[in-house]
Amino acid sequence: MKHENRTLDGDDACVFEEERTWRRDAKIERSNLASASSDELQAESSSYKTSSTCYDEHLIMKMRCCGSFFLFIYMLVIFCYGFGGVEGGRYVAAQSAPVGRMIVVDKSGHGDFTTIQSAINSVPSGNKQWIRISVRPGIYREKVTITPDKQYIVLEGQSNPRTIISWESAVDTLTSATFSALADNFIAKWIHFENTYNYQNTKNAMKPAVAALMSGDKSAFYYCGFYGVQDTLWDSAGRHFFYECRIEGAVDFIFGAGQSIYENCYIIVEARGVVGPGYVTAQGRNNPNDASAFVFKSCYLEGNGKVFLGRAWRPYSRVLVLQFLFIKCCGSSGMACLELWEHRNRATISYSEQGCRGEGSDMSRRVAWEKKLNHSELTQLTSQSFIDREGWLQQQPQ
Repeated sequence: MKHENRTLDGDDACVFEEERTWRRDAKIERSNLASASSDELQAESSSYKTSSTCYDEHLIMKMRCCGSFFLFIYMLVIFCYGFGGVEGGRYVAAQSAPVGRMIVVDKSGHGDFTTIQSAINSVPSGNKQWIRISVRPGIYREKVTITPDKQYIVLEGQSNPRTIISWESAVDTLTSATFSALADNFIAKWIHFENTYNYQNTKNAMKPAVAALMSGDKSAFYYCGFYGVQDTLWDSAGRHFFYECRIEGAVDFIFGAGQSIYENCYIIVEARGVVGPGYVTAQGRNNPNDASAFVFKSCYLEGNGKVFLGRAWRPYSRVLVLQFLFIKCCGSSGMACLELWEHRNRATISYSEQGCRGEGSDMSRRVAWEKKLNHSELTQLTSQSFIDREGWLQQQPQ
């Protein structure tokens, strides 16, 4: 494969715990604020009910007229657009597909199955209806594979306590994956995928150890976590959407030839003394007609040691970093194209940054061959239609 074997040196390990927990604290703060706002609204409602008896009939008539007007507008909107809402950064339309069946996985034996793989195996080959597999909290130590014939699966865990799929393997890139989603039409929510070969065991020699592989089309991941060191997330092929996911690694840890948008994701580079610099991406676009690219929108990047945003795996590699917040890290050159990649033609590589901020976002010292995209090119890559022209995201179940 494309990688070097490297060894780890724990002396250089450094973890920025304060920044790593800021999003969790922010969510707690938002929750507290929402709770306080709810209490205030209830108090105001009670006060309004008590004082409303003092209003004169003229004011009450005005309120009724206003209420009728807003009700009319609301019904007009519903008539034109249907019921809808926003979930996971996407618009959930009225035509969202229903879930035809629910399966519960509980490792303690209080569900339909005790392992995730057995639940997936129960999905009939050639399935055409959405099936939700609800996985209760716990660490499920198993390799999990969704074969191409088992489409329309929603794999859903819980955020607190976590639902974790964990395995340790580094035989080779193809067979090491803890989790493999090979089928089209797949959704994961609140699931954490980890390969502990180097992630938790720093004594092992540095090898590719994939936490999750996805090669099916029309797949979405919401609030998931991907944990490893080298080759953590293999975004191999197909159109994918990642929203508020946490991705952690050191070397080429988001790699492949997927056509994917990563939005509001939190990317952690934990080099921990890896020999040589860390690399976030290794995108594998193979020809100019290949639609694949990695597009990162409004993401957060934190790391330690010397870190590059990416290096080309194949000759037409394409990555766009849009409105990134660099919390810590990033080598000044941003993108690296190393000679070990068979002297790739830099003229065909498309690496771009737009509107980034924070430590490491200084563009003045970037490599000269980094692309400057025009408005049309930016719109093409950053629009939701880049991965979804037919509306498959809106049609997925909530």
